[in-house]
Amino acid sequence: MKRPPSNLPRTHAPQGAAYTLPEVMVTSALLTLVIAGLISFHLLGLRLDRIGRAKLGATDEARRSLSLLEKEVREAGWVQVGWGDESTFVPVSPGQPQTGNALQIYTDKADTNRFVRYFLDAANQQLVRFDPENGVHQTLARFVTNQLAFVAEDLSGTVQTNPYNNRVIALTLQFNQLLFPSMAVGPGGLYDFYQVRTRITRRALE
Repeated sequence: MKRPPSNLPRTHAPQGAAYTLPEVMVTSALLTLVIAGLISFHLLGLRLDRIGRAKLGATDEARRSLSLLEKEVREAGWVQVGWGDESTFVPVSPGQPQTGNALQIYTDKADTNRFVRYFLDAANQQLVRFDPENGVHQTLARFVTNQLAFVAEDLSGTVQTNPYNNRVIALTLQFNQLLFPSMAVGPGGLYDFYQVRTRITRRALE
């Protein structure tokens, strides 16, 4: 069989073929899914970061307030649990459970004019420290929702009904912080709840 002459023009196969429409659609769909997944992970990370910042902020405030409160209770000459605000304080009557929204700390038991007062401001959801001698009004924690913060207990945790000298002062702060102010308030995880609790005793017990 004779071969064609070598001087005849040769036909060349196409160097590349174009994508078909189904291939383009499948590729676009996969790319869209990948981008949507990346965006979802990014938004989830931002949300977790926001939740973490809210918790750390409130926890840091609570830690500072507990540190100062523990120091003053341990060095106190006398403490009273009761109900009060910046202008008034009423200690719990003997025979009643020693629980309230305020704690009055006296430097010297014999001098009732020198004291500092811790109380929950329910209207503003704040734990406040008030020092009338220096006129200092200090907000120690915010977004606090409970009203009974201070309890006098015995060593086993039983609530006392009298201001015994060896009582333990228990403090509970419950936080309920709004995480998404742009959303309507209601059920569905719009709020995040957590609490801090500590128990303190005075060093000087007569």
